[in-house]
Amino acid sequence: MGHEQERAKERIAAELDRSRRRSNGLTLDTLDEAELLAQHSPLMSPLVWDLAHIGNYEEQWLLRAAGGREALRPDIDGLYDAFENPRADRVTLPLLRPEEAREYNDQVRREVLDTLDSADLGRLPEPREAGGERSLLEAGFVFHMVIQHEHMHDETMLATHQLRKGAPVLLEEEGPPEVAGPPTAGEVLVPAGPFTMGTDDDPWSYDNERRAHTVDLPAYWIDTDPVTNAAYLEFVEDGGYRDPRWWSGSGWEWCRRRDAVAPAFWSREGAGWTRRRFGRHEDVPPDQPVQHVSFHEAEAYARWAGKRLPTEAEWEKAARFDPVSGRSRRFPWGDEEPAGRHANLGQRALGPHPVGSHPDGASPLGVRQLIGDVWEWTSTTFHGYPGFAPFPYREYSEVFFDDGYKVLRGGSWATHPTAVRSTFRNWDHPIRRQIFSGFRCARDEEHA
Repeated sequence: MGHEQERAKERIAAELDRSRRRSNGLTLDTLDEAELLAQHSPLMSPLVWDLAHIGNYEEQWLLRAAGGREALRPDIDGLYDAFENPRADRVTLPLLRPEEAREYNDQVRREVLDTLDSADLGRLPEPREAGGERSLLEAGFVFHMVIQHEHMHDETMLATHQLRKGAPVLLEEEGPPEVAGPPTAGEVLVPAGPFTMGTDDDPWSYDNERRAHTVDLPAYWIDTDPVTNAAYLEFVEDGGYRDPRWWSGSGWEWCRRRDAVAPAFWSREGAGWTRRRFGRHEDVPPDQPVQHVSFHEAEAYARWAGKRLPTEAEWEKAARFDPVSGRSRRFPWGDEEPAGRHANLGQRALGPHPVGSHPDGASPLGVRQLIGDVWEWTSTTFHGYPGFAPFPYREYSEVFFDDGYKVLRGGSWATHPTAVRSTFRNWDHPIRRQIFSGFRCARDEEHA
């Protein structure tokens, strides 16, 4: 067990360093003070708020809660409380300036690494009986929670960069991969029957991913690939944004009030369409998954296409269920950690890869690109699973249950591999589209 703990601590330290280098690369290493202090959209925080919030969250959970140390800066807790301060108001707060935020984050990190050396990470997780208690340090959970939290804010900061006006400042690490197969209009039939949804023992899992439970679904069809820009453009050109038949009541109201005509950041140029991507203007690539669409837009397209959005359970079964073994995998391709051949994750490219990429990431049923590229809207309202217990705080999940938030699955190109798996649940307002969101469709078997 000693060797296992040492290896776990080495991985935690490496992931903490990796997340901080990414955060700094999106802020201090990229933009000047004025840009970091500015609010680029009322939908988002000033980037410097996100930066210091990351450090404050780390201090509260790794130094105070898990390490038992005294607060370094209790005076700033209120400034970086996401529930006390709506995003639109954060620019008015007396925030730490960029260099002050760097110094504070560096101080927190030095003490965190000191506490990690002496921490007892507990036993590795094993399946437990319903109601069994978890601890902050068990299998390094609280460190995993903080690492994922930082990467989530890095993705949020990327959304801020996309909303920011001005010259490009972000560079892509790599170009698109060689596409193994062409986009298809294909579907996969997911057989009827039960599968295990959620998890009891994933050491990186949040409370809303638990408890593992059996869900029995009728057979259904699900798209092999996410909906592409080319396919979505057919809906646009067919007058989809002008026809209330395809929209729910709330969706049509949103469409009219926004005067929406296409996905966010698209513009008509002559007979074609362009998009703005991190300060660059380019033709909309037809073979990439459509992104920056709201739940309402995804739902309208699905209805126009004679289909519907999958439920959250349908999405997870398509992603995890292996009909040969009958078990649910951690990822569509198995339990192996994500690599570049499996999925487009981790900000290596500043957008989705073409449909047909990453064939090694397909699920046992042949559904592709379920992890990475774009978050996928489902029809499910965010809720707790049977036996849900909040841990380690209600404000992570429980306060959002059954309040109109729609579940998204699978992660995007901006999601770090440590912050996504087939059980991971994201949620947002159905009107949101600054996030890196897309979708795929489903339909009932009898509608074949």
